[in-house]
Amino acid sequence: MKVKKAVIPAAGLGTRFLPVTKSMPKEMLPIVDTPAIHYVVKEALDAGIDDIIIITGRGKRAVEDYFDESPELEMRLEKKNETSLLEIVEEISNMVNIHYIRQKDPKGLPDAILHAEKHIGNEPFAVLLGDDIIKSKVPCIGQLIEVFSETSSSVLAIQEVPRQRINRYGAVKVSPIASHSSHSIFEIEDIIEKPKPEKAPSTLAAIGRYVFTPEIFESIRRTTPGINNELQIADSIMILKQKQKILATTFDGIRYDIGDKLGYLEAIVDFALEKPDISSELKSYLKMRSEKFLDF
Repeated sequence: MKVKKAVIPAAGLGTRFLPVTKSMPKEMLPIVDTPAIHYVVKEALDAGIDDIIIITGRGKRAVEDYFDESPELEMRLEKKNETSLLEIVEEISNMVNIHYIRQKDPKGLPDAILHAEKHIGNEPFAVLLGDDIIKSKVPCIGQLIEVFSETSSSVLAIQEVPRQRINRYGAVKVSPIASHSSHSIFEIEDIIEKPKPEKAPSTLAAIGRYVFTPEIFESIRRTTPGINNELQIADSIMILKQKQKILATTFDGIRYDIGDKLGYLEAIVDFALEKPDISSELKSYLKMRSEKFLDF
């Protein structure tokens, strides 16, 4: 079956970015002038997904408002003849028909995914986490969908990370089974959530892109709380592995971990350097600052 549905969990509290996330959803943190979740939704659309479910929670109304129509704003822009800005605003509200499901009590990523079960039904589906923005010619989730289309197996994206940072991720133990021009495919042997660096089975980290068969829902129901007394997707994946082969794939693209303050700043700088209206002045500023720091 084709992957035509995607789940985007967006109910987290965003504690790493307090105090700003006290009143603003972390998914709405701007990458220059565009909220992070915009790029995640667009990645799904560019991969051919036309049915998106966003799992929201308390204080996330701004996410819904962003993708909704803005009659007052559109009318004001039209009166001022701000054609280009009007087109941008209208394009956002017409991107896709998004469904919203409320997760009243966040209990971890598996619980957020389980909230979408009735909408997903008996179909394979994608999961995209808003903490990861991935810049690539072929959408990262599209690369996973390609692997799923060839194998009919659940698959997750992995990336090499420094060992001292592996405790932020699910560390994956794999065995290689295939290689493409831009990425390699592996079978998962084990996945351990947030291990101590010295105990991690590898420095391959599971990042925020997955394609699951619908059997993941039953695996989630069998999952018990783990680290921080929350359900962990790594545990659900290992339960699913008892019934079917689980794959992992590297991907072609640049990933920004915007759940991390440094990763967030890196994304802002790189995306800003691609904007014609500010790139030249930004390059001059960065050059000036780098020369100043070299004097220390």
